[in-house]
Parts: sequence; structure tokens; C-alpha cells
Amino acid sequence: MIRGNQYLVVTLGLCLVSAGLTVAEDWPNWLGPNKNGIVAEKAPADLDEVNWRSKVGIGFSSVVVAGDRLITMGHDGKKTGGQETVWCLDVKTGKPLWSDSYAAHLLDNLHVGGPAATALIDGEQVFTLSRDGQLHCYSLKEGQQIWQRNMMNEAGMSQSPEWGFSASPVVVGETLIIEAGATFCLDKNSGKVLWKSKVYRPAYGTPTVFQDVSGHNCLAVLKTDGLVILNLSDGNTLAFTKWESPFNTNSTTPIVWDKHYIFVSTGYDRGCVLYDFNGAVLKKIYEKPVMSNHMSNSVLIDTYLYGFDGTAHRGRPTEFVCMNLKTGVEQWRVGSEILLGCGSLIVAADQLLILSEQGELIRARVSPEEFVPKDRAQVLGGRCWTPPVLAGGRVYCRNSRGDLVCIGNGQ
Repeated sequence: MIRGNQYLVVTLGLCLVSAGLTVAEDWPNWLGPNKNGIVAEKAPADLDEVNWRSKVGIGFSSVVVAGDRLITMGHDGKKTGGQETVWCLDVKTGKPLWSDSYAAHLLDNLHVGGPAATALIDGEQVFTLSRDGQLHCYSLKEGQQIWQRNMMNEAGMSQSPEWGFSASPVVVGETLIIEAGATFCLDKNSGKVLWKSKVYRPAYGTPTVFQDVSGHNCLAVLKTDGLVILNLSDGNTLAFTKWESPFNTNSTTPIVWDKHYIFVSTGYDRGCVLYDFNGAVLKKIYEKPVMSNHMSNSVLIDTYLYGFDGTAHRGRPTEFVCMNLKTGVEQWRVGSEILLGCGSLIVAADQLLILSEQGELIRARVSPEEFVPKDRAQVLGGRCWTPPVLAGGRVYCRNSRGDLVCIGNGQ
């Protein structure tokens, strides 16, 4: 049985697909319109149909889309005196509509560096967070800066976290949630800090907003120390449980199911864990050494998780896995022979849309029974750790060196 609003969305999407319909949506924030990596619309029929290509700079920020506008970020790659740029592109042509550049650190710790947080579009406003903690609010139409905050200063940090500011902004009503060691809640229209949580070692994954079994609004945040549940109204800690990785790299977004089950996963062979949250205590249901998500989030459909088990640059090869969320039992596993590497995925209607680490776009049917790729196309080179985005009949993919490609013409 599918429960919870986000799973109702999935069911509705699959029904529309079975009726031969497709629903085009914006993709305004990290993990898309439903904040779960799932959209109801179908991907373009031809994955080889490249509409345009653009250069946006080094980094891992994903793409967000509203109407005819696309926002992403990149760095010029200079280790000293470098700049980040926020780009607003025309979705039809890939040509810049506006941009804003500012001095920013590359933070190339064991990788190429550059921005890692994904921008957020909320109505007529755009929110971005640089790798070194510069928070900006722009007008979507003209790119005019409305306000800015230095989150390193707000958090009292003397230097950036080890892996920079990588969690994406989250809007809740009139407020904006930002990760900066502590979790911060700001007025989205002014940037004024409304509350600040207890300080933990930083979260590198984006928080999840949810209602608990009693109807209270909460935040689930996977900090470097472990899983934290915060009261959304004041930032007080409701529950905490330790969950650490060997390299201080908890970088995924918690998945909440049925209001009280919370799934988290970490790379470096740390594995995954499912908790039951009763409003006050996190009780462990199971812990498994598999479904070890390094950076790319798993996607949950019905009660099955689809995701990458492994780490980009260490130990055993990364494999693609389907696992039963409720039991932790593995349904199937495909190995390195299918050449996905440490890739990423979203779900489009009833199909998995996977971007391999080597830049190959693969489509496969959603099924807990088996993995059968339907078609695949080489759309990028280089290293691809950023998940693809589907909005308005177009798929957007990027690599770490800043090549951005648009597949499909929006038909």
C-alpha cells in the first residue's frame, strides 16, 4: 500500500502514464517539485536528441527550472582569486538571460571543487548558496540581488566546513532553511535570522521537511554527527541518534515514509539504516551494510528504494540496487559490468532515468523484479555526479567541469 502525499503523487503520475498522458512540471528545487526525485512526465523519446550545450563552470550544482528559465552555478576553477557565477539560461536555447559573478573559494578538497548546493526558485525569487557560504537572493526575472548573507559569519565559523556548504536551500512558507553547522531559519524576504538550532558538525545533504505522526512540522537533517530531528517552529532538537562515516561525509537527504519511518544512507561502506520516529525518540528498525549512498540519493517508489551502493573513489565497485524499504531485503543488484559507476537517478513517470558517472543517460522500467535498460545514449564526457533533471519535456545533465546539455525540445 502506498501512503503519504508524495506517494499519492507517484500513483497519480503512473495512472496518467497508463492513460497515455504526460504532465509537464517545473523543477524548482533540489529533488524536484515533489522533493523526492520523482516527476509524472515522461522523458523525451529520443535520448540522443541534443537540443543545446552550454558551459557553466566547475562544480556539482544541479539545475532548477521554472517556466522558460533555468538556474545553475559554476566556478571558474582558479585556486586563488577565483569566482563563482550564478547563471540564468533560456531553456529553449541555453543562452544566458542574466548572470552574477562574485569572489568565492574553489574548495577542491580531493575533487575539482566548485559549488555543490543546488539553487532554489520560489515564485519570483531565486536563492543560491556558494561553496564557501555566501547566500544570495535574486529576482528571477532580472537577476537583481535582493539581499545576501555570509553564512560562515552567521555561524561564527573561522573557515568553511571540510566539504564546503553543500546542502541546498529549502523554502517552507515564508521561511528559508539553510545548513551551516547549525541549521538556520531565515525570513526569505529579508534574510533575517529567525532561529538557529544547536550546533552540530555540518550536514552536507539537504534537510527534509515532514509532519510527524502527531501533525507537528519537523526537519530531518543528516549531520556529520548523525540524524537530527528538529522542531520546525523554533529549531529545538526533538531527537538525535549517532550515525557517523569514516570520512565525515554524510551527504544525502533523509527519506521520510508514512510520517514516522526515516531512511538514511552514507557512503564509504557505512551502509543504511531505517528509524521509526514517534515524535520523541528514534528507534532503529534495521541497519544494513548495503545501499551505501555516497552522494546520490536513492529514490523511493511504493516501498522499494532504487539507488547506488558504493563509493566514487574507494573500495569495491559501485553497483545499482533495488531494496525493500520496510525490510531492508535486497530485490536485485546489477554490477559494474553495466558501466554506471557512481551515477545518479531520478524517476520519470514509470521509468528510471539514470545518468552514469561517465555521462551516459540510461532509461529503464521501474520494477522491483529486475533491471532491464530500455535505451542509453552518451550525452556527456568527464565525471558526472549530479543527478539529471526533467522539466517541460527537456532533460538537463551536467558534469563536474561545467558542460551542461539539454536533451529534447520540450514537445
